[in-house]
Amino acid sequence: MAAQESHVRSGNGDHVSLWERLERPAPAPRTTLTARRIADAAVGIADAEGIDAVTMRRLAAELGVAPMAAYRYVSGKDELLELMVDFVYGELELPEEAMDWREAMRTLALRIRDLLLKHSWVTRATWCAPTPNQLAVPERALAALSGLDTDTAMAVYSTVTAYVHGAVDSEIGLTRMLRVRGWSSREDARSGLASHMTWLMNTGRYPRYEHYIGDAARKDDLQWQFETGLDCVLDGIAARLAA
Repeated sequence: MAAQESHVRSGNGDHVSLWERLERPAPAPRTTLTARRIADAAVGIADAEGIDAVTMRRLAAELGVAPMAAYRYVSGKDELLELMVDFVYGELELPEEAMDWREAMRTLALRIRDLLLKHSWVTRATWCAPTPNQLAVPERALAALSGLDTDTAMAVYSTVTAYVHGAVDSEIGLTRMLRVRGWSSREDARSGLASHMTWLMNTGRYPRYEHYIGDAARKDDLQWQFETGLDCVLDGIAARLAA
């Protein structure tokens, strides 16, 4: 433990962040282990099996190193999660600077959705401290919104990303429900819930929802649903700014 503590505290005893440590000149390598290799392996485990499957011991086995080897880079699970989230957000292509605010925010929202659906465990990492690649996202958004006052710009960014995270959480929740129930598609879910929904609709309490079930043509088009909702959010913001 003493060896572990030596790399997370400075000479005066203050805690040194993971990112400050990683930007220091690297010591002479004793192994081929790197922060990137650690992150890549941990993300691979999380993508395949979920975030709960990622442990320091499992990571060491995946990397083929001694259990304590990764502690040269991260102090434990919390810092490992920071490293993983930063690695994932490093995949995100930020909107081009030439875009206007609406195009930039729409592009950013679509790309964040794709990222979160690819790495669904990231939505559970809400306790993770901000990372460099994460902070690049609001930095780019605030630059696109630079014509607004600072508080309004942040409110716009927060509103758009709140919509993204809410919509993605719903999609991921549906996927988990299908997996738990043993259903392979939304059509399987409708069949499995048919008797339950039939009783509810027969109560006559939900005529609008019953109309939706019968008439909706895009019930399974999650991309269309997401983009339509996003455009509603952006339309509202644009109308507010114009006023």
